[in-house]
Formats: sequence, structure tokens, C-alpha cells
Amino acid sequence: MEIQTAYYSSPIGTLEIKGNADGIVSVLFMEEAIEATMKVPETLKEVFYQFDEYFTGIRKEFGLKLNPEGTEFQKRVWKELVEIEFGKTCSYLDISVKLGDDNATRAVGNANGKNPIAIIVPCHRVIGSTGKLTGYAGGLWRKEWLLKHETEVIFGKQTALF
Repeated sequence: MEIQTAYYSSPIGTLEIKGNADGIVSVLFMEEAIEATMKVPETLKEVFYQFDEYFTGIRKEFGLKLNPEGTEFQKRVWKELVEIEFGKTCSYLDISVKLGDDNATRAVGNANGKNPIAIIVPCHRVIGSTGKLTGYAGGLWRKEWLLKHETEVIFGKQTALF
């Protein structure tokens, strides 16, 4: 089945979305300015709708059919990423332990870095064991923005006292 492509304009840049009736194949950040798709293919309309809800703070969980390409191990890691609750974080070690091998943190980090479906498969919720932000394919500033956005949706925007 032919893969269709559309471009979504988000608060943190343009997202290139690829998929078909079998599911979403990829959601990637575009570094160059690309105009958002005006006529969205039917198979990708639900993604646009759910991103609208996510970025306005209405949606906390995506309900989309996913079809990423990767190794079996990568797919197991990505499945664990989807289980990380909105507004929460975990470490590479946490995921390794859930997969049954607490020595697999590097492999988990590698699979996390190859996640082809940004935001929906929330690799931005994985941080270092020390609590520090670690690498993010979309850039650390986007990871920080996404984590702050989710925290604000849960707790509301904090206002300065002075």
C-alpha cells in the first residue's frame, strides 16, 4: 500500500507525517521551513486531529494505528515508550528493567534514538538516570518544550510571584 505524506505545523516546528491504511510509519521534525499540507490525505486526517488536541492540551493519549519499521528489539522498546504516562518520565534503565535485562541500557538508548514516530511514541519522556535531559533527535529544546507542555497541561501554567 502506498505511503502518503503530509506536513503538520506545530508550535515546535513542522512535522512530516507518513503513513497509510496500515498505520503511521513516521513522524519526523523538519529543520527547514515547509508549508503545512492544506489537503490532508484521508488516511492521515486523524493524526492531524489528534495533534491539534495534543498541542492545545486536550489530548493526553494518542489512539492511532502505528506501523513503524524496525528490529524486533526496537519495536519492543517503542512499545514500552507508549506505556509511559503523559507528563511522566522514566530512564533508559527503567525501560531495560521492564524488558528483563538491566544491562541493556545502551541498546535501549539506541532504539530510543531510532524511534521514527516522534511525540506519538513519546521518546521525549525518557531522561537520564540522574534526572537530566539526554539526547533527542528533534533537539533538546523540543524535548524540554514537550515535557514542559505536558506538565502545564496537568498542573496548569505557573505564574511568577514577583
